[in-house]
Amino acid sequence: MLKRLISIKFLLALTLPALLIGCSATKTESIDQVVNTSLVSVEQPASVYLSEASKSSLPEKRDRNLLLAAHAYINDGNYSSARSILSSMLKNMVKVSTIQAEHIYLNARIDEKTQNAQAALNTLQYPPHWKLPRWQMATYHQYKARLYKAIQQPIDQIRQLSLLSNYLPKSESTQVNDVIWKVLQPLHEETIKSFMREPANPIFSGWLQLAYIAKHYAVEPTQLVRYLGEWQRNNPYHPGAVKLPSDLEKALNAKPYRPQNIAVLLPLSGPRAAVAEPIKMGIMASYMAEFDSNVTLHFIDSQIGIKAAYQQATDTGADFIIGPLLPNEVEELQRLNQSKEQLIPQLYLNQLEQFEPQSNQFYFSLSPAQEASDAARKLYADGVKIPLLLTSNDAIGKRMAESFNQTWLSLTENNAEIHYFDSGDQMKLTVQEALGVEDSQARITRMKEILGSKLEADFRSRQDIDAIYMVAAYQDLSLLKAFLDVNFSVFAEPVALYTSSRGRLENESTQSAQELNKVMISDIPWLMQPSNETRMVESLWSTWNNSQKRLYVMGYDALELVNRLAQMRAFPGYQFNGRSGALSLKPNGLIDRQLTWGKYEKGKLTPL
Repeated sequence: MLKRLISIKFLLALTLPALLIGCSATKTESIDQVVNTSLVSVEQPASVYLSEASKSSLPEKRDRNLLLAAHAYINDGNYSSARSILSSMLKNMVKVSTIQAEHIYLNARIDEKTQNAQAALNTLQYPPHWKLPRWQMATYHQYKARLYKAIQQPIDQIRQLSLLSNYLPKSESTQVNDVIWKVLQPLHEETIKSFMREPANPIFSGWLQLAYIAKHYAVEPTQLVRYLGEWQRNNPYHPGAVKLPSDLEKALNAKPYRPQNIAVLLPLSGPRAAVAEPIKMGIMASYMAEFDSNVTLHFIDSQIGIKAAYQQATDTGADFIIGPLLPNEVEELQRLNQSKEQLIPQLYLNQLEQFEPQSNQFYFSLSPAQEASDAARKLYADGVKIPLLLTSNDAIGKRMAESFNQTWLSLTENNAEIHYFDSGDQMKLTVQEALGVEDSQARITRMKEILGSKLEADFRSRQDIDAIYMVAAYQDLSLLKAFLDVNFSVFAEPVALYTSSRGRLENESTQSAQELNKVMISDIPWLMQPSNETRMVESLWSTWNNSQKRLYVMGYDALELVNRLAQMRAFPGYQFNGRSGALSLKPNGLIDRQLTWGKYEKGKLTPL
């Protein structure tokens, strides 16, 4: 049993919470009692330990009391006093690994509070030859895991958690295993694959191998069973082999959709037929690429009325429905289906803000709001602290800004700063106001009034922001970028510039793309890099713009999703790398898209 390991508590959440690093005690009992000098926890105020240290004739006991005093100061938020103690004891500190390790650990805690998590990690380094008590190694790896989470390094976080489990009782290591699995879920399988081989840490590499198998074979139960069996035989004592994660067990038992008769509800006539045509072509291309003579597609015109179209689908014996596309059709069909007990599995090609989730109802769209949410996660992963949003003052721009802000708030507990612009001269004024240039120019004007017009001064723009996310149509983006360029002062460091696929140029000639140099842009993977398939579509439908090509890809992915949806629902960590992005399923049935990013450099868009 670890010595007083009960002081280390694990609160299960997606990641480990702050380490319980000793309790801040306020005991006022007489200090005539024997003071416990175990470094596991702090039981007395700093003054008690300092008094004991001054009376100690044994160097090790003196150092233990000094470390406990520093620890108590840290718990009270008095970091300068803690640092003074740690600095003063360096010269005469005993060469005992437990003492030296605690000294490093406490310095790291001060670095985290007074600087940042990276500074703490730079300090928190124990030589591999040190022989430390189990509680101290547990504290070390748990703290490092939390620091790696803070700097958004999930692989390193998992590595530390897997080492931590070696030093814990079984009940607590099981909880750590659950955390490891949750951290692995959102990672791309290619990322996991690149770190799977690490012989020095078999628990870590075993977790990554298990996650890769789960993600890669989740939609093929037979293959999943086969490769899981091989993994369990190769890793008989691994925690994941002893007890498979519960969602992986669900994926094993989930029965995939294997429809033989698929009805597709689209507006094939009327004013919205032009929007539906690329989706239809994408579904047909996907069907021909994976042709199965046992599967039949029925395209039904939703213009006849969504109720009649749905009835026609059921009359043809459809065992899966794709569509409808238009928001009003989705909403109407939702109302019609509320009274039905048995619903045909369905993949809607749009989504509603509010709906009642159903186990066999799914929603897939190229939502601008979803793209903005994905952008917020991208900026956060890039280490951005204070983003500025410049957003078109229209319905789409407002939805995207709100979605970005909701995600940013959930990640950082801070709101993003948003400025809305209109076209023309108003755009320039909005940029100057957002960058603080108006205030700077007003100050210069006042100074000239006081000191004379011959005063020479350059305006200054604000320096607190570290990224700008621009939500603008491609017709406005070049002008917006130009206004940003001229309104950044020579004293300010350039900030990272991001934009959405709305800003993607239709004709990416070198000259037009040159105007967007250094701008990072999100888009579907299929459009980010030319391929034989993109060139084929270009030759077949040469008049299509980027929006139509994205709809084509949406149709392609929609059909490919059908046989994957049951496993995606059972196994939330599964991502399908579609042409429209890395696709995963939220608990409410919404398909979430993670886009790829590129950057304009020297008049050319290059994938990142």
